[in-house]
Amino acid sequence: MPNLSFVLPHWMYWFGLVAFPLLAMYMFRKTANNPSTNNNANYGIAYFLLLTAGFIGMHRLYLRNLWGLLYIPLFVLLLYSNAAHRDIRIDVTNARTLIMKSEFMVTREEKNLSNGREGAQAKIEEHQKNLETGRSDKADAEAKQSFWDKTVVAVALVILAGLVIDALLMPLLLLRCHRLDESDPIHQSEIDIGSITAEGGDIEGEDNCFALLVGKTNQFAGTFVAYWSVIAVVVYYYEVIARYVFNSPTNWAHEGMFLMFGAQYLIAGGFCLRENAHVRVDVFYANFSKRTKAKVDIVTSMFFFIFLLSLLVSGWTFFMDSFSVREVSFTEWGIQYYPAKLSISLGALLLLLQGFARLLNDINTLRLSQ
Repeated sequence: MPNLSFVLPHWMYWFGLVAFPLLAMYMFRKTANNPSTNNNANYGIAYFLLLTAGFIGMHRLYLRNLWGLLYIPLFVLLLYSNAAHRDIRIDVTNARTLIMKSEFMVTREEKNLSNGREGAQAKIEEHQKNLETGRSDKADAEAKQSFWDKTVVAVALVILAGLVIDALLMPLLLLRCHRLDESDPIHQSEIDIGSITAEGGDIEGEDNCFALLVGKTNQFAGTFVAYWSVIAVVVYYYEVIARYVFNSPTNWAHEGMFLMFGAQYLIAGGFCLRENAHVRVDVFYANFSKRTKAKVDIVTSMFFFIFLLSLLVSGWTFFMDSFSVREVSFTEWGIQYYPAKLSISLGALLLLLQGFARLLNDINTLRLSQ
């Protein structure tokens, strides 16, 4: 199998983190506002699955065609053949090393023999035996390597031929799927996508303009970074295929994703507070009245604001220090670190604003309950 040498450009990584969520939110909104949208299979998804996961028959399974299961054993055989080829390649390398070492030692001991050194002849015979063993092992390993090479190519060509045929048969497969949908009562009802909203509803207590504005901002931020999880699926999918099918692990997938998830964790903090989704021990708090909860929140909020102000200041300091030297990672990929460090202060700011909005709502709760 050919090797993959693609390295994700830095600009594409940062552009994708911004552009993909915006595009996904737009597409979801467009779909949600289209009452004619239903659960019927379509060409776009079918061909997309053929291109990205066709090697395991996902396109046929999507079209409710069980012949797609035939791709799975072929793909398993391809993975096994690649693993066997990788192991045999190690054996070939070891055999070549033994041959080179033995040839060197034979030459060395022949010089010692000509100089009359005692025991040189015995050592020559020993190294010649090792040389013959190395040549025999090398011939066997190369024969096995050739076999697995041919197996990998053959299985890959069979899968590729199946995908080409399925690409040509796609209109017929889609038509058959639609006929099955029409005859299946489960698929006759349309999904009411119009009732789903991309932004969710307002949270109780957002009863002033500031709280409403902050809530909407954090709602957008939380929805925005949630779509980064889809990017992770695509990137790790590529990493697995590149590593196990093409023996070409990347030097950017893991690093790019842990930076992305770190930023997601920070930026989504305000949204989680808005949704009351942060983990907390509320054995006693849960049984308090609304007024008592507001009092407790007001008293404990000072610890919250001390922490957030410290995080905001220190995060901004980290970002400025990193930006001033245009800091990059110490890896082959060399991705910029300062945009990721900016997420520390940005997440702290969003969480701080949401906490302040909650404080205003708690004060308003006490005022109205008097």
